[in-house]
Amino acid sequence: MCYGAPGFFKGVRLSYQVIARKWRPQSFGDVVGQDHITQTLLNALRHQRLPHALLFTGPRGTGKTSSARILSKSLRCPNAVDFSPCNACSTCQEISQGNHIDVIEIDGASNNGVDSIRELREGVAFMPSQGKYKVYIIDEVHMLSNSAFNALLKTLEEPPGHVIFVLATTEVHKIPATILSRCQRFDFRRIPIKQIVERLGKITKAEGISATEEALWLIAKQGDGSMRDSQSLLDQVMNFCDGELTQEKLVSVLGLTDRSLLLRSLQHIVDRNKAEIFKVLNGLHLSGFDPDLLVREVLELVRHLLMCKVAPDNVAQFLDLPDSEFNFLMELAQKTSEEEVHLIFDMLLKGAQDLAKAQDPRLVCEVLFFRMAAAPTSLDLTKLFQDRETVIPSAKHSSLKESSVRLKESKIIPEVPKGLEKMKETIGIKDKWLHFVDHVRNDDALFAAKLENLLFHRLEGEKILLGIPERQVFLKDQFGSVEIAKKLQGFIASYWGPRYSFEIITEKKQQGQPSGESAQALVQKKKQSEEEVLQTRASQNPLVKSAQDVFKAKIISVTGITKPGGNS
Repeated sequence: MCYGAPGFFKGVRLSYQVIARKWRPQSFGDVVGQDHITQTLLNALRHQRLPHALLFTGPRGTGKTSSARILSKSLRCPNAVDFSPCNACSTCQEISQGNHIDVIEIDGASNNGVDSIRELREGVAFMPSQGKYKVYIIDEVHMLSNSAFNALLKTLEEPPGHVIFVLATTEVHKIPATILSRCQRFDFRRIPIKQIVERLGKITKAEGISATEEALWLIAKQGDGSMRDSQSLLDQVMNFCDGELTQEKLVSVLGLTDRSLLLRSLQHIVDRNKAEIFKVLNGLHLSGFDPDLLVREVLELVRHLLMCKVAPDNVAQFLDLPDSEFNFLMELAQKTSEEEVHLIFDMLLKGAQDLAKAQDPRLVCEVLFFRMAAAPTSLDLTKLFQDRETVIPSAKHSSLKESSVRLKESKIIPEVPKGLEKMKETIGIKDKWLHFVDHVRNDDALFAAKLENLLFHRLEGEKILLGIPERQVFLKDQFGSVEIAKKLQGFIASYWGPRYSFEIITEKKQQGQPSGESAQALVQKKKQSEEEVLQTRASQNPLVKSAQDVFKAKIISVTGITKPGGNS
């Protein structure tokens, strides 16, 4: 049969109106997710404080043009009640269809020249054919040329009293500052997924379409905060499914990853169940999954899991998830620790970077999931530092048979062999000097800052020998003054004892002796010594060696773990 034959279109509804147009908001109450804007506009209308130029900006499909039309109807509808249009009169219908003579809609993309703006300026001078206001709606206004913007400036700043300008754009950064300064700006936000789902549920119910909640969530998630995109996608899947909308059908038609497989994969990673991970990956392979999309989806799930872990009481208001998925993540969060979630996220993030460079993304993705399932748990990592009696073997050709290190009160004090009592005493004196500086800091932080820069040389009897750094000779005059010297002597007497004193020694007196060190240098050296000891002990632990083999990693830093009771 030829397409022009009689009866070819019999029974075909050619006047079908897509959902995005049929369900376009007709009043401020119908606009979803933009209460901060609709309430502001209604208040401005009620108190007669509506500006003559408004700029609507935000992502696509969030209600900018629809709000501009609703505002026009609120201003011009003869039957409006509290600025709520009736949507039944000819004025409302013509504005909704975009063909009202006094509500001029201009496409900035196709009318971006200066000549179009000149025509607009000429039309502005004429009064509306009926009613009080004439409204100009310029959509995608950022597409205007620089000359067109310049031609619009004066009219936009001082239009006739009967003219209202509404500019709409998705790329506000492209609009000149001179235009922005003449408009009152309204920022439309991405619509929360939950509100999109509620709207789609009303639409499917009114259209007589059966749809599961999971299917509507999947559609809304693909809409990425855009109501129009979500409604267009709903239109598409309704034609495909031709019956009940289910998650399984949507996964098939949209080529998405099955959410149930994603949730199961995350659960098996948390449980460290490598056998089940293999089954899930096999199912994903049979469904033709995209490795990049899979990793991104699981990354988002791990982010949701972390939020459920750190803020279980308030997380519901931050996550746009169906109840079934939300409850699943809350239960999973109770089975794992925050540290484990961070570890999984870091591994996924690194895996996503490797996928971008991989010749075989599927291979990298599968190995990544097996690695996460084989990763040590936080309980395993905690055991790394429970044994505090590790002995460090001596180096070759050392006269010492062995040396050990013990942690006492969060300070590492090397065990000094016999015959080196003087070295042990020196280390203890330096620690005492550090404690003294901290003691002074509690009473006088500024004075302690000066003490930190002094070089501690040694203790001779009951006299503390201090030096002045070459680059800070000004300290010599300060500590040589009677007032400063008396203050320091008072601190020394209260901490070391009344018989102790201090002396600022010269380079000549210091000859033949070890050089002095500042408190800052002593703290840094002590910290470095502690880290070296911990790294040595950690590197000998079997669990750490296993983790290094699995992750092909090296030890960067080690932090001590405090046991219950305050012991390290």
